[in-house]
Amino acid sequence: MASDKPVVVYPPAEDGGRRVRVGDRFVGIAYGLLDVAAFLQEAGLQNWNEMDVVRSALIEWSGGGPDAWES
Repeated sequence: MASDKPVVVYPPAEDGGRRVRVGDRFVGIAYGLLDVAAFLQEAGLQNWNEMDVVRSALIEWSGGGPDAWES
């Protein structure tokens, strides 16, 4: 089932990295909230920071919320 949210952060891998998808495009591996914010800035949300990432309803956190970075 596809997500209805434009951003998906996938469950942590063994190294703690989480794949990030924006729209239908995989944009990278995040190792923390700053990485997710950077991916979203590159996607056009220029002024986003870590708190915006934590609070956003645009993001689906699969396999754990914004505080889950270990498998």
